[in-house]
Amino acid sequence: MKEFLTIIRRAKDLRLQVEEELGKVFKLYLMASAWLTDAQLENALSSPQAEINLGVETKNVMGVRIPLFDLQIEGTIKSYGSAGTNALLDKAVDALEEIFPTLIELAQIEKQSEGMATELEITRRRVNALEHKIIPDFQETVKYIKMKLDETERAGIIATMRIKASLES
Repeated sequence: MKEFLTIIRRAKDLRLQVEEELGKVFKLYLMASAWLTDAQLENALSSPQAEINLGVETKNVMGVRIPLFDLQIEGTIKSYGSAGTNALLDKAVDALEEIFPTLIELAQIEKQSEGMATELEITRRRVNALEHKIIPDFQETVKYIKMKLDETERAGIIATMRIKASLES
């Protein structure tokens, strides 16, 4: 539970950071697209030179396999010349390139929290079943067995008393 709460807090902080930074990127892109034609934008952004490799490993926490992402970026996503674009587009592309690793980290943490939340829900259901169904049923069974054993013991005592009475007469 402690691990889960730590992951949730980290996810919340990262989400706020990513939303804020993506808002800035979108604003910059919107301003850049106001100055450039659609053809210029498409030409500038159509063939990035970057190669992105995302490695995935898993870690076992609370019986849940959670992903660990390893991001490797080679090259740059800026593959256009500055003659046909403006500085706003450069800023937007740079900001997007900077936030991309944080975005991948957020995806990793949210996937971890999703898996752990599912496992916690399953565990909670099992605990509820134990508390409200299985344990009370066992208590009733123990009570029934005790009652039967007491009854058998009394019957044995009565039988012994009858045998003793018949031997004395």
